[in-house]
Amino acid sequence: MGARGRSVLVTRTVDELSIQDERAFRHVPLYAPLKELLRRDGYKFQILPRASARWNHALLLNLTYWGGDGGGDVVESERVPADVIAHAAWHHLAARLVRESTRQRSSAAITPEALFFGESIASAFDAYLVGHLLSAAPRCAFLATQVPAMADVARDAGLSARGFEALLETMARDPEASFESLRELLYDTSLALVDARTTRAAHAILVAAAHPFGSLLHRYELSNWVLYARAYAVRGALSARTTADAKARVKHPVRTFDAALRRAESPLSWLSSALLGAGERGV
Repeated sequence: MGARGRSVLVTRTVDELSIQDERAFRHVPLYAPLKELLRRDGYKFQILPRASARWNHALLLNLTYWGGDGGGDVVESERVPADVIAHAAWHHLAARLVRESTRQRSSAAITPEALFFGESIASAFDAYLVGHLLSAAPRCAFLATQVPAMADVARDAGLSARGFEALLETMARDPEASFESLRELLYDTSLALVDARTTRAAHAILVAAAHPFGSLLHRYELSNWVLYARAYAVRGALSARTTADAKARVKHPVRTFDAALRRAESPLSWLSSALLGAGERGV
């Protein structure tokens, strides 16, 4: 078999995967419906060839190629952590909601708002999972890997060990509010950075991002988000230079969704209704 044959990625549905840590995730109320919608939609994960399967290859491919070839998330093997299932589902459902609201059938006219809306939801769900599982399944594999990773990033950002413990307590006390707080930080910072025209302007945005979850900001690959948006998003949406452009950005459907999430008493209930409802309507 030639090199080309060995490099072919195979696809698998969620039912064809071996999902790790799923017993702990049964305590997460949204996990089952998220998984069910991937099953219902026939969502396909892309599996690296066994002979060349490396986690860093999967990471690079996921950070660089956001489903542009019609494929789903790239994973190292058919053994997939449960949080990856949830992450993929949020991306998938956010994209469907945006397509429904803008009457698009593809991502050809994607905007920074749409890109960052889905990414911030999927990424911020980590805070909800940590907070919920700290009390429901404190010995689960997800916490064993993710909490130390968060601690490393927070330490590099200057947060003390005591400060990080307080952050974990915040997540455990109110997982849903922690999710929404982190989502807003990721969404707002990304949108501001994509419009920044100079290094100085971008640095001012980062410095201004004083926030309860600010120490975790660099855990998420914001540079990839912004670069992808600059390369592939609708160019006219990147800068509101005229009154008409500014009005268009304010009226963007994702801006409406973002505002609704900020107002919602229960952001995840709102998302369940909007996103899971979109999946049930088959849009």
